[in-house]
Amino acid sequence: MTTPESDGGTVADEPGRGVADGRDRWVDAAAVLSFVLLAFWVTARFWLNPGNGVRDNRSDQAQFEWMMAHGARVVTDFAYPFVSDRMNFPDDVNLMANTSVLSISLPMTPVTVLFGPHTAFLVFLTAGMIATGVAWYFVLSRVVIGARGPAWLGAGFCAFAPAMVSHANAHPNIVSQFVVPLIVWRTLRLAEPGRWLRNGVLLGLVIVWQAFLNLEILLMTAIGLAVVVGALALGRPELRRAIRPFAAGLGVAAVVAGALLAYPLYVQFLGPGAYQGLSRLIRGYRTDLASFVAWSGESVAGDPRSIARLAKNATEENAFFGWPLVVLVIALVWWLRHNAVVLGLAAVGLLFAVFSLGREIRFDGRDTGIPGPWAPLENLPILHSVVPTRWSLALTPIVGVLLALGADHVRRLARRHPEARPQIRFVTVTVLAMALLPILPTPLPSVRLDPTPEFVRSGAWRPYVAGGHSVVTLPLPDTTYADPLRWSAQTRLEMPLARGYFLAPDTRPGAGRVALFTAPPRPTSTFFTEIRRTDAVPPITPQDRVAAVDDLRYWRAGAVLLDPRQKQAGALHRGMTELTGIDPVLTGGVWLWDVRPLVD
Repeated sequence: MTTPESDGGTVADEPGRGVADGRDRWVDAAAVLSFVLLAFWVTARFWLNPGNGVRDNRSDQAQFEWMMAHGARVVTDFAYPFVSDRMNFPDDVNLMANTSVLSISLPMTPVTVLFGPHTAFLVFLTAGMIATGVAWYFVLSRVVIGARGPAWLGAGFCAFAPAMVSHANAHPNIVSQFVVPLIVWRTLRLAEPGRWLRNGVLLGLVIVWQAFLNLEILLMTAIGLAVVVGALALGRPELRRAIRPFAAGLGVAAVVAGALLAYPLYVQFLGPGAYQGLSRLIRGYRTDLASFVAWSGESVAGDPRSIARLAKNATEENAFFGWPLVVLVIALVWWLRHNAVVLGLAAVGLLFAVFSLGREIRFDGRDTGIPGPWAPLENLPILHSVVPTRWSLALTPIVGVLLALGADHVRRLARRHPEARPQIRFVTVTVLAMALLPILPTPLPSVRLDPTPEFVRSGAWRPYVAGGHSVVTLPLPDTTYADPLRWSAQTRLEMPLARGYFLAPDTRPGAGRVALFTAPPRPTSTFFTEIRRTDAVPPITPQDRVAAVDDLRYWRAGAVLLDPRQKQAGALHRGMTELTGIDPVLTGGVWLWDVRPLVD
């Protein structure tokens, strides 16, 4: 096998490189241990306080706990994996068009069943970061570079860069990028002569694995690999003799992935609950140009208060490399400019950075009025479902690989010039310390989650959902209040919910079926949204009461629940009582309206 070297050529493996001796195995073990320690450092507050959750993104955590419960239900109850009515009852939620993470939730069923969805979510989050570091380490050290030290440096950045730690705020599907290096590895293997069928099948399978983890990351990986492979083909004429096995293997991969994903993708784009792109508001999420040289709020040098103007929220700090690292990366690209891999990585990195600026360039929290290159692309099919700022997230593995290639080049330089080795090491350590120490991660902030009410834990809700009824919660669950999804997850989704927090098409006239973060509004949901906004009960008309009964019948509601710990609990209580004329009872830690007489 040949490996790309930082001087731009390819050389045969060095003697002993492919065989790990005892020392090498200890180095591998130390590398893996470092990733384990870093992952537990980032998530320490959740492990030390099991009742805590992600402070800055409780809603997404609740949604992922629900998804873990769904995966377990698919295994234990043979539920249909791609659509579910356990949320948004009696309608369906298109889980292929949402973050269903089936490639993780299905194999993690034993954890979810034995320890609950909350623990399963935390294992998913922590293990995802560990696996990402380990996968990048082995691919970099065995395939791309062949040196363990540089590979550890690059892999550590790929797994624990500021953007990854930011998304660890309840986006385990994004921090779990361990399949990406596997796709890189299997793509590079396509050039092997005589193994096009085997290599194509393996590539197709890892593509399917990533598709059921996060399609957005898969799209970015495909574009990035296409650019880098193109750069290699142009910059290394000797590699062109491998075009036939590469093309054959790529064709096999396309057939395998296409065959396995054809039906799931049909459900995603044409099935019930399919939508036509994200809303214009979400497609307006873009990377502030100043954020590339700023410090992340979750890093040693950062201050969460100072970055509020540069990022939409704490989970979308997708750039935030800090100015020393930006300078270092630019210097590395210039220094290694004769390496076709480096030029390919630089090209795709620049492309992603420009795309991430969105439809209008923003600098230091202010719109500049300058249209971005993404503007003519944002309405195209597929691309209309991409959040523009996520393109800068894809810079993380690019920078990680560039750091590994640069460190390997320094290693070779020191080997060729032993008399200057101390000076080379001193300069290298100093430069890396200046660039990387300020962005070391800090533990994620946590918050105490409200315990699930006894009414839910005890199963007292069961008589109220018998005969095909659902549970309606106040407030109705959406992107700002998703606690009922945690409740449902703890019942293994046996407690069906009206509405929820998910992506679904806006079916109102003229809306174009763009995605909402819950079901389209109904009169009663709008009524309680107004109460939450004003903390006051609006005047109730006879038409409001008729609409409420119609909505309860639409949802097939058996019970309406209100957690009295909610901020607007008093107004919500009065609103529901006046709307239905039913007096609630306080039981099991919730206010309960038995609405079966109205519905049946």
